[in-house]
Amino acid sequence: MATQAKRGRVAVTRQGTVAGYGLVAQERVEPGELLLAVPRAALLSQRTCSIGGLLERERGALQSPSGWVPLLLALLHELQAPASRWSPYFALWPELGRLGHPMFWPAEERRRLLQGTGVPEAVDRDLASIRHEFSSIVLPFMEAHPDLFSPRVRSPELYHQLVALVMAYSFQEPLEEEEDEKEPNPPLMVPAADLLNHVANHNANLEYSPNCLRMVATQPIPKGHEIFNTYGQMANWQLIHMYGFVEPYPDNTDDTADIQMVTVREAALQGTKAEAERLLLYERWDYLCKLEMVGEEGAFVIGQEEVLTEEELTTTLKVLCMPAEEFREFKDQDGWGNDEKEEDSLTMRNIPKLKESWRQLLRDSVLLTLKTYATDLKAEQDLLSNKAGYAKLSWREQQALQVRYGQKMILHQLLELTG
Repeated sequence: MATQAKRGRVAVTRQGTVAGYGLVAQERVEPGELLLAVPRAALLSQRTCSIGGLLERERGALQSPSGWVPLLLALLHELQAPASRWSPYFALWPELGRLGHPMFWPAEERRRLLQGTGVPEAVDRDLASIRHEFSSIVLPFMEAHPDLFSPRVRSPELYHQLVALVMAYSFQEPLEEEEDEKEPNPPLMVPAADLLNHVANHNANLEYSPNCLRMVATQPIPKGHEIFNTYGQMANWQLIHMYGFVEPYPDNTDDTADIQMVTVREAALQGTKAEAERLLLYERWDYLCKLEMVGEEGAFVIGQEEVLTEEELTTTLKVLCMPAEEFREFKDQDGWGNDEKEEDSLTMRNIPKLKESWRQLLRDSVLLTLKTYATDLKAEQDLLSNKAGYAKLSWREQQALQVRYGQKMILHQLLELTG
């Protein structure tokens, strides 16, 4: 398994990195320079592993909502194979029993520290899916092939750990533009490239070519500085959920806060008085569901500069706030078509220009969202400004505090703009 790094220019080290192993520049690197190349033969996937043929033949039986089962079975097999050519790669993995994902935190601690952030609910869904996948697909497959899977890897605990590892360390090759209609490519493990840590302001990027995967610098990187890849535009709640870490405030420029769609409905219901008004509001909501603008499980996503779900939130505010006669006309005409106006744009700087009824509904929705947290913004600010007190917090407490604080800062910004 040969991975080629730019000789003498970069080094794998634990020194001077934000977490565990990382890649550090040994001398100045310029944008466009190749940092390392991973031959496709070195990739570990359901196709390249030593049981790839079997996994392909059984593909239909191994389908699951996550799409990860074949790769996970490949890892379970290669981990216990005495002569696996990926053994040197496994030696660089983090200790599986010490992964920092909230799915490994005690349930009470997870709820207490991350209440209101959306993480506990996401973890509950993950754990239910992992248990179902293991018992209904993975374990029966391993028991049907005892010569390929020793008893020690038929463990729900090990499977749980490998799911977290794949969640944090796997890559998914993007489809070409002409392949948009195809199913997404399956996940794969990319030795060396997965050593790079993530920040929003990254300085390297992974490029896919026919023969290899190439990590290329995107910014000047001074000597001694860590080289960072990007895992995508990830909010802190997504980083802690999927990767087990966060970026401290205000470094994560991709951070977001969610307002649950049903919270906007609840805020609108607060303004109704008569039963007829309530019934009309539910009619409006049902129509928004028909338009696929809202759903019982959905959320409006608020970024630091703009609303990321702008079409959905704009349409929701219009429909819930318009006069009854206008709604009847709107519904009869099956919507307006594209009549978006500049003053309806949901950038942060434009929020104060919105119609008063829109701003009031948005404000009420923010206030209801803030009530879902166990602590208020002042308490978080006091903790962050007290360096000695912050240092006494556990690692999990510090990470959770950063998630909560970043979200509340976005929500309070929206509160000020709607006031």
